[in-house]
Amino acid sequence: MYQSIEQVVGDWNQEAALTLKVFEGLSDASLKQAVSATRGRTLGELAWHVASSPAGILGAAGLQIEGPDFKRPVPESAAEIVDAYRSMSAAVADAFKAQWTDARLSESLLLFGSMNMTYSGVLTLVVRHQIHHRGQMTILMRQADVVPPGVYGPNEEEAAARAARG
Repeated sequence: MYQSIEQVVGDWNQEAALTLKVFEGLSDASLKQAVSATRGRTLGELAWHVASSPAGILGAAGLQIEGPDFKRPVPESAAEIVDAYRSMSAAVADAFKAQWTDARLSESLLLFGSMNMTYSGVLTLVVRHQIHHRGQMTILMRQADVVPPGVYGPNEEEAAARAARG
């Protein structure tokens, strides 16, 4: 659990940079990749969800963020999704610093009318939500023949290149 806004912003910025790295590997064609022909989100839908959901989740906890509207149709351009994510992630970090205090993190709230948690818990939820969907995105990128970047370490291709260099 977070004890300070400084911790929240540091963790958010680190994870947002890793998510942006994944987003920047998307191509317009890859956005159409689905889990299967009959079910599941497409890579574009998943990316748009990651780009647009923080404003909704954090907004439900009272944080005011200018971000992309999750109800809007998924853009067909990977660059548009990347730009939306980039601006949203910066807005989230700015909102944390401007609107909440360290003391608020230990306060309780009822999120979405059914989830009893602290404000720190909400922030943890948003960070983990992003990490969870980022992992899903890397699998769909592979299915779309797009090499995802290494996130917490080198991917298969990066590891092979390092081994070849000795």
